[in-house]
Amino acid sequence: MKRLNFVLMALFLATSLFAADPYKYTVDLVNVKDDKVMVTLATPKVRKNEATFYMPKIVPGTYAIADYGRMVSDFKAFDKRGNELEVERLDDNAWKISKARKVRKITYWVEDTYDTEKPGPSIFQPAGTNIEDDKNFVINTSGFFGYFEGMKKEEFELTFIRDKHFYGATGLQYSKNQPIIGKIIKDNSVGTEANIGADKFVVEDYDKLIDSPLMFSEADTAIIKVANTDVLVASYSPNKMITAKQIAASIEEVLEAQNKFLGGKLPVDKYAFIFYFTDQPVSSYGALEHSYSSFYYMPEQTIEQMEQQLRDFAAHEFFHIVTPLNIHSEEIGSFNFNDPKMSRHLWMYEGMTEYFAGSVQVKYGLVSPQQYLAMLEEKLIVSQQFKDQLPFTELSLGALDEYEDQYYNVYQKGALIGAALDIKLRELSNGAYGVQNMMADLSAKYGKDKSFKDDELFDEIVGLTYPEIGEFFETYVAGSETIPYKEIFDKVGVDVVDNGTTRQFSLIFNQSNITLADYDGKQMLAISNESGLDEMGKNLGLKKGDIILEMNGEAMPAYGPEIQGFLSGQVQKIPGLDTYTMTVWREVDGAGQKVELSAPNKQIEIKIPPSLQFNQNATEKQLQLRKYWLEPAN
Repeated sequence: MKRLNFVLMALFLATSLFAADPYKYTVDLVNVKDDKVMVTLATPKVRKNEATFYMPKIVPGTYAIADYGRMVSDFKAFDKRGNELEVERLDDNAWKISKARKVRKITYWVEDTYDTEKPGPSIFQPAGTNIEDDKNFVINTSGFFGYFEGMKKEEFELTFIRDKHFYGATGLQYSKNQPIIGKIIKDNSVGTEANIGADKFVVEDYDKLIDSPLMFSEADTAIIKVANTDVLVASYSPNKMITAKQIAASIEEVLEAQNKFLGGKLPVDKYAFIFYFTDQPVSSYGALEHSYSSFYYMPEQTIEQMEQQLRDFAAHEFFHIVTPLNIHSEEIGSFNFNDPKMSRHLWMYEGMTEYFAGSVQVKYGLVSPQQYLAMLEEKLIVSQQFKDQLPFTELSLGALDEYEDQYYNVYQKGALIGAALDIKLRELSNGAYGVQNMMADLSAKYGKDKSFKDDELFDEIVGLTYPEIGEFFETYVAGSETIPYKEIFDKVGVDVVDNGTTRQFSLIFNQSNITLADYDGKQMLAISNESGLDEMGKNLGLKKGDIILEMNGEAMPAYGPEIQGFLSGQVQKIPGLDTYTMTVWREVDGAGQKVELSAPNKQIEIKIPPSLQFNQNATEKQLQLRKYWLEPAN
């Protein structure tokens, strides 16, 4: 009994360092000043004399440093009498508060990331924030809300003061106890009941908070009922070129197919597709997954112009309700927002999800088998522009830094790993078991509240399947050997056709070696890595990080509508040149400078991309396995 009392007392002392009362945040979306909004925090009780308050350095799913704290200014802490406490800013994302036991309130201003001129890493727009007074507010919560060190498991209450005509689109459930408008106005001096509204949300901890984006604007929404799930579609289209109802009609059959693919019951009760469309030139666009929602940043177009892309995006992001929501490692399940540790399993989180996004469409007739083969063919072609001998587990662990330039291969080779694994499993099980079954079994074993150990996942999968699958992982995912695509696709009567090589003049740029970089306030083409350069690029001496300013005597335009015409002109010009020239902006010994590059122009050996073709003389065995692979189970 004494031992028990001692343990209970120790447990009480350990857990009472921080009280369990919630963080209470208020965000004023009405009084916007200098493109900033005020955030007020009624703090939970802090039981330490000194405490550090953090904004995230990185969030799950982005695999890139963001340093959201850069957007925070005028950070202040107060005691219960309103006296200001001493605060020291430690770096972009951290503030040390002295006499932290006394802190009762924190206030700060937040600037958005979409049009910021602050130095630092560019933030992928679907993970960013937008403040457009009277028009739109994109609230990726990582850009607005922080936490005290050691206090991420407390409850968070969020109150948003908004224009009365605005609607908050989110995967979160609205709190049953909504704010009293009269009290909100009195406490915050924000206006009158005629023009002010407010919304309250409650989440169980910081991980759930950062997993929950919101968008406030005039309501443009639609609801799709998919099995047990209410799917919200919300759209902001500044020129009304596309509506939520159009998007919902476009993606509904994809969602219904995914419902069948996942067994007729989905692991979430509410899910939100949140679309922000911009009428400004874009340097990049895309989507970011969350457990109960996904956020899309895309150029504003008509539904006809973007329909298939919307379906592909939606298919990929919605499948993330499987992983990482229900299948994730400890590194994801307990994410460190300021000192992140990467998982080695991007082949599953992103690669398998990308594979499923195509597989569901062919299985349920949304694309033809020939169209699906063309999708895989494109991934095979693009993947060959990256480091094929780089083990995929190492790529995953180094995605933030060393192998950042290889990350896009996650959606190419990662999906091909999924295809190869699926065919392998179907062969071993005589068609009865594939990756669809494998992921369902892993979901049943783990679920959203249980993480797997990162270095044990392969063994777990082998335990569910076959020893040969362990060999596949060790050789082609954790190992450096090239996946034998010819051998694997032959099992389902698909030929990988080697189309040989040809000699031609080079444009140099391809998806594996080009990126965008800021130069003189503009987004310019830049070299992302040297391994993806062809012979001409290497002869010129291009290096990672070089920003292209001139090409063959012509100024390179900023990324935007003019770039395609410029590059088309270069394709016409290059064959007539004796010398290939480039002017780049390069970092040399810590300082940027213009560097002139040149090399004799010549034709170089270029490998003609391989193609995938259905074998018209496939055997009965191959056709049967192909049926298991491309058609839904009975």
